[in-house]
Amino acid sequence: MDVVVLIGRVLFVMVFLGSGMTHLSSARAMTGYAQSRGVPAAGVAVPVSGALLIVGGLMVLLGIWADLGALLLVVFLVPTAFLMHAFWKESDGESRQNEMVQFMKDLGLAGAALMLFAFFAHVDDLGLIITGPLFSLE
Repeated sequence: MDVVVLIGRVLFVMVFLGSGMTHLSSARAMTGYAQSRGVPAAGVAVPVSGALLIVGGLMVLLGIWADLGALLLVVFLVPTAFLMHAFWKESDGESRQNEMVQFMKDLGLAGAALMLFAFFAHVDDLGLIITGPLFSLE
């Protein structure tokens, strides 16, 4: 079971680690896009969110306070869904559909991250982790 959980963690965080690296390596382009979507202080938000994605993803991946790492991902995902993928503001049908898919993806991943938080904070013996949970839901 430990290996299955580890494989799941690896697969889950791939999108966050890749996206976090893009936030940092293409900060100028990402900042312009964030500004076009109305994100306040986009020049600061882009590198901070990139760091949040990388730190949270690595925490979940490596099992270093993985419960906190999962919460960090939720902190990124929920505001991103509403700020970056406000499909209800789109007038073009194709753009609306694309933004709705991205909005739902972010909320779905946030739900999965919340479940991981509960899983890590509740289960005593997860195996293949570096530290135990920071929080306890027992």
